[in-house]
Amino acid sequence: MKPLRQCLPLYLGPLYLPKELKASLKGRFTNDKSTAAVTLSANAGDVKLLASMSDITNVKGNRLNNLIFTVEKPGSFIIDYDVPKKDFRFQFMNSIRVVEKPLKLTYNHDHGGNMTVMDGDLVLDSANKVSANYMFGTRNLKVKYSYVHGGVSTYEPCYDLGKNAWDFSVSRREFEDVFKATYQSWTRDFALEWSRNSKFNGTFKISATINLAGKSKVPKIFAESTWDMEM
Repeated sequence: MKPLRQCLPLYLGPLYLPKELKASLKGRFTNDKSTAAVTLSANAGDVKLLASMSDITNVKGNRLNNLIFTVEKPGSFIIDYDVPKKDFRFQFMNSIRVVEKPLKLTYNHDHGGNMTVMDGDLVLDSANKVSANYMFGTRNLKVKYSYVHGGVSTYEPCYDLGKNAWDFSVSRREFEDVFKATYQSWTRDFALEWSRNSKFNGTFKISATINLAGKSKVPKIFAESTWDMEM
């Protein structure tokens, strides 16, 4: 079966079809709720145009109450427009060198929420990386160290200055599968996660989280699966 783009003429009156149109459908499931999200993307030269709905099961009448339009230039910037909130979010990326090491900087600004966040990743070598996340105007500073052992196992301790707490995660890759365990000392949440990224069967993620300080020992289950289609 030919792709939809090949079955239609390239010119329909005043409408030109994009050369590359892709759709992504994502389903999410938790113990108490199931949702579905959809994203349409098209390349327009150096930039990518996207339209996404975070929950297509929560559309009231004809009102698109969760529609977001995005203009993205990979590695440079992302601009989101939230239709129901009439609000913009900006993200700008840049890379500089510090003592001959690449430092990747990401600036995020939520106009409506009046929130600005800066992320930085300093790659020391192929196995070691230091990351920091800071929210301006607060004490919310997180510093994370990442160590990759043998190219398959990753250890990531993280210190949250605002909460004066440590988090720790360890993950291991086996072909297309990644197994990860995470512990957050502030909330005492312990999570196990299994994810797979396949070119043929899409991607999925399954996790179970349990609060070690709570009375209930029933884990919170989270499952997410994504299917990509070329139109």
